Amino acid sequence: MIGVILPILACAYATIGEPLLGHLTTGDIIAPQNVVVGRIENRIFWPALATISVVFAMRNRSRITLPPHIICLFAYLAFAGASVLWAFRPELSFIRFAQQVMILTSVVLPAVLAIRTTDMMRGLFLCFALAAILNIFFILDTPSSVVSMQRGYGGYFLDKNALGELSGLACLLALHETVQSGVRRVLGAVVVVIAALLLHLSHAKTAFGLTLLVPFLAGFILITGKVMRISPAIILLSMVVCYAVLSAVSGFNSNRLTEILYGDPTFSGRMFIWEFAKYEIARRPLLGWGYQSFWLVGPDAPSIVDSSGWLKSMPNAHNGYYDTMLEMGYIGFALLVIFIIATLHAIGRVADRDPTRARLVLSLALFIILYNFFETTWMHGVVMWVVFVIVAVEIGRYWQPFPLTRAVSPGPTRAPHVAR
Repeated sequence: MIGVILPILACAYATIGEPLLGHLTTGDIIAPQNVVVGRIENRIFWPALATISVVFAMRNRSRITLPPHIICLFAYLAFAGASVLWAFRPELSFIRFAQQVMILTSVVLPAVLAIRTTDMMRGLFLCFALAAILNIFFILDTPSSVVSMQRGYGGYFLDKNALGELSGLACLLALHETVQSGVRRVLGAVVVVIAALLLHLSHAKTAFGLTLLVPFLAGFILITGKVMRISPAIILLSMVVCYAVLSAVSGFNSNRLTEILYGDPTFSGRMFIWEFAKYEIARRPLLGWGYQSFWLVGPDAPSIVDSSGWLKSMPNAHNGYYDTMLEMGYIGFALLVIFIIATLHAIGRVADRDPTRARLVLSLALFIILYNFFETTWMHGVVMWVVFVIVAVEIGRYWQPFPLTRAVSPGPTRAPHVAR
């Protein structure tokens, strides 16, 4: 049981504890990408949880088996640690990497030891359900001036995009609960309504659109994979290639689509940030600027010295893939892509044994994968990143075949007694 409690506790702290403490004590704007900062509660919680996880893992080390996609995750993490050696600001890069190690230690080590009969996704749902319900009360107490400034509600996050992320994930988890029975179905239906309401009030367009899209996309991928007997990773990669070819031939791309839907072809100014990011990537293409050593690293940082205007205030590139290339170059980006592809490929094994659960984990994975085209969560912050890692570990529990129950062998038969 402790193997499930520790990663869910990590997610609960990132989703509820830290942002709620920040809101109540200082009123600071707490977004998912800014959860891991120098706050005193973070300096206590994450080292303590990581220590407990390491002790638990050491006591059960004989049972640790790592599926291939988790090994890919550790390779990605190891290269991030190596990038500290050539980082623009090594001391800050090392501190942020150490924090990331503690987060992943708190999630991966206990989760890989969790008993297969425990329902990790159920615990994740309860965590997000509680967070969604709490945000309703904070929305009711939000001043209209704050709503006008942010162009949407943020709940206790005080940031509409953060609330949108939480609400989208809560809605996907709740949809899975609605196909269960009894109280689980009722609670799932209630949380679906609450999460949909939060999505609407937050005005988080990206989260809203992806929440509508990914359940259907996940269903299509799983059905196609079952019929054609191919990996979900291959199907998704084929879709990406087809989109690239059609976009090049027809000229209809994501910019044109966002202009039709929202009247803004720049993705709320993100296009200018991405152009700057591509320029900086070209300066250090192979190894990058070092893990989290480009943005927010001081007044002489390249994000400030080389940019102008409002770009100087950016905390990230608003794109997880560009930020990976900025920080760890094309090598780090390749390791990230390998980890994602390996995780998607492993979902095929889940689909063979539990199609309903496969649709849930694929929906969550697709939500985070696609969301990173507009925000940065790969190995940044906690909420979205922790959820993806929990999903990856949950998929890993289906990596090896389930043990077969041994049939009870009949006892030795006795020859019938023949009366003489």
